[in-house]
Amino acid sequence: MSEKGSYVADLRGTLEAGGKRFALVVSRFNGGITEELLLGARECLLQHGAGADDLELFRVPGAWELPQAAAAAARAGRFDAVIALGCVIRGETPHFEYLAAETARGLGAVARETGVAVSFGVLTTETEVQARRRADRGRGNKGAEAALAALELLHVLKRIESPDS
Repeated sequence: MSEKGSYVADLRGTLEAGGKRFALVVSRFNGGITEELLLGARECLLQHGAGADDLELFRVPGAWELPQAAAAAARAGRFDAVIALGCVIRGETPHFEYLAAETARGLGAVARETGVAVSFGVLTTETEVQARRRADRGRGNKGAEAALAALELLHVLKRIESPDS
C-alpha cells in the first residue's frame, strides 16, 4: 500500500535538472511575450540545477514551425527534453483555431513518436493582455511551468523505462 493508503503506486518525477540537456524551441512571433516565456523557462531550469551549457536555444518564425523544430531536436539524440514556447493570440479570422490546433497536435505527435519529453509552453489567448499576464515572471510565468513539466516528465519516462534507476 502506498503512503496515502492507495493500492496503486504513485510514480512522480523529480524536478532535478542537473546532468540533463534541454532544447528550448521558441517562436519569434509575438516576441515580447515569447521572450518572457523563454526567460522564465531558463531561470527555472537553472534554479533546478541545469548548467547554462545544458540549454540550447532554437528560434523559429512562429508557432506553426515549433513542431518541426521540436521534432528535429528530439530526433537529434542530444536532448533529454524539448520545451516549445510560443504565443498565438486570437484575431479576427479563423486562423487562430487552425494554428493553435495544429501546433498542439504537432507537438503531441513529436512527443508520442520520439519518446522524448516534450513540453507545451504555447500560450493560446483571446487578447494580448491575457498573454502578457501568463508570461509575467512575477505572476506564474507559463514558460517556467513548461520547464517544470518537462523536468517531471523526463524523470517519469526514465523511471518507466528503467524502474530500478
